[in-house]
Formats: sequence, structure tokens, C-alpha cells
Amino acid sequence: MAELRGLPFYLHEGMEVALTPPALDRDRFCLVEEVKNCGGEMLVSFSCAHSLHDAESISGTTVLACTEDLDASRLDASVDELIGRAVVDARFGSLGVIGEVMLTPANDVWVVDGARYGEVLVPVIEQVVESVPAEGPISVRLMDGLIDPSLL
Repeated sequence: MAELRGLPFYLHEGMEVALTPPALDRDRFCLVEEVKNCGGEMLVSFSCAHSLHDAESISGTTVLACTEDLDASRLDASVDELIGRAVVDARFGSLGVIGEVMLTPANDVWVVDGARYGEVLVPVIEQVVESVPAEGPISVRLMDGLIDPSLL
């Protein structure tokens, strides 16, 4: 099993997962029984949690899945594949190229270096990264405040 970072939601019905840290009063492994999208938030039912007590006992756990159970075609590009890729913003145009990928607890951050705006820190979140094609520039839509206004 491997922990995957920066990926969209991957759980699906019938998938076997492990809940960690393990607990003495529940199974460590269970099945995903149902996945619902509730206003942008995903609601997941697990085979090991049918009561309120069971649900509370798994609150805050990490869900691990086998990489073989994931659709590899949906995986984000690896760090090595991102370094040197051009990044283009919908409003500001060319930002430069990715020189570094910072791994943070919340999300990855691309350090983009360019002639016009200098160093721009791009959070790798759904609201910002529009597409990561196999080749060509990566499309983003930066939030306000990520580019120094004096450079505009």
C-alpha cells in the first residue's frame, strides 16, 4: 500500500481499504460500501461503520488503498515530470517553469520561476490547477494575491 499525495478523490464502491491507526474494537480492513457527493464534499460509507459509535471511532483516521485498485490514468504527474514544465495562467499569461515542488501537509506547492513575475508559489489544489496535460503547458487560474500587484 502507498500513500498518494495531491490526488483527486479516488474511493469507489467495493474497494478494500485499511483504516489507520488501527483500533482494537474494529476491523482494520473494510470495504467502501457507498460514495456520495454531497455538495462538493464526499460522504463515504464503510463496512466497518454502521452505527454512530462506529462512525465516531473512524473519525480522523487515514484511509489507505492499494495502488493496484486506483485508476493509474488519473494519477497526477510525478515530481520529476513536473520540473521544467511551463505554467500558464488564464489571466496573467506565462508564469514561467516549475523549478521545485514543495511538499506540505495541506497540499503541494509548485515554485514557478519566470522572467516577468519572478518566483510565484502555485498551490496545487483543484481551485487553481485547471489541467496537467501529458505534454505542453500546465493551465492554472491563480487566486488573487499570488502575484505581486506592482508587477502587473
